[in-house]
Amino acid sequence: MSLYAVQKFLFQLNRSPELQQRYTDNPRAALSGFDLTDEEVGALTEPDVGLLFHLGVNGQILMHFAAFHQIEWSDYLQRMRDGISRHGPVREGVYALTTDPTTRLVEGG
Repeated sequence: MSLYAVQKFLFQLNRSPELQQRYTDNPRAALSGFDLTDEEVGALTEPDVGLLFHLGVNGQILMHFAAFHQIEWSDYLQRMRDGISRHGPVREGVYALTTDPTTRLVEGG
């Protein structure tokens, strides 16, 4: 898996009308040239916001992808929650879980 490649694709999709049109016409073809796993391709072509969040995609990038697919804000947030329920904690990236999910963190020690 390459979180970098997924986020690079999404970053470019968010900014390139030409890539947006290619993705709209043929999502799988638009992903060519990016070093993605089958799981990542599936998540990007579905689109599966919950799985993408679980894979570690930054929420700032992911929310633009959701908007591109006309996913309403509350549905976007629910899809992220559902992704964690279905697939488990975020694997890597800034949202990766670094403690046991049951560990209670207390401020000040």
